[in-house]
Amino acid sequence: MSSLLDLVDSHSELMDVEDIFLKKEVKEKVESLFLEHRFKEELLAENLPVTQKILFSGPTGCGKTALAGAIAKSLKKPLLSLNLSTIIDSKIGATSKNVKALFDKAQRDKAVLFIDEFDQIGTARSVDEKDVGEMRRLVNSLLQLVDQLGKEVLFIAATNFPEAIDTALLRRFQWHLIFEKPTKEKLDIYYEHLLKKYPNTWGPIYRKYDCSYAEAKDDIIAQLKKNFLLMLKDNKD
Repeated sequence: MSSLLDLVDSHSELMDVEDIFLKKEVKEKVESLFLEHRFKEELLAENLPVTQKILFSGPTGCGKTALAGAIAKSLKKPLLSLNLSTIIDSKIGATSKNVKALFDKAQRDKAVLFIDEFDQIGTARSVDEKDVGEMRRLVNSLLQLVDQLGKEVLFIAATNFPEAIDTALLRRFQWHLIFEKPTKEKLDIYYEHLLKKYPNTWGPIYRKYDCSYAEAKDDIIAQLKKNFLLMLKDNKD
């Protein structure tokens, strides 16, 4: 089981929501989510629904995974994520069993359950007779597990290809939050935010555009490290 799952009990390695650049609509939804869960018992007492099934969609590197972790941190819940590369490699017939084990653990731990690349296991069921049934069984199993989700679990799925997900599964999600590739203007704001933490950059910093927030951050950190090392070597010599 440990090879399939990653459970984050400590929140020290997770980002805060405030440190993730989100468009206005997504930020407002996240704030609304926190308010709902703050008064969850009062809502349930009035038979009002509490949001606990959310789909994130958008390009790679635009904050989907980071936001799932930040939500877990804010709600003070463990983050439980699925290693899809392992589960997809499982022998025929075992995938549904592994997914059920994941949901069962999320129930016991009252966790934020996060599944990235959800389209890989929630693929639309084909009407083609050549569909041997494994994917059909998996999607049917997922439908049951999502429907039976306990009130203490927050389920977040992420995908780059929402159109590939089975329509019955899509209907189960209460919210669909769309992430977008940042514009040049948004990236400039993000760069300013990053560089405020490093007022001394030890050398020139070049800004990369036509990229995701994650790529922008990795590039800036690499430049800072490189400049710092060169400064040390230059001063030593």
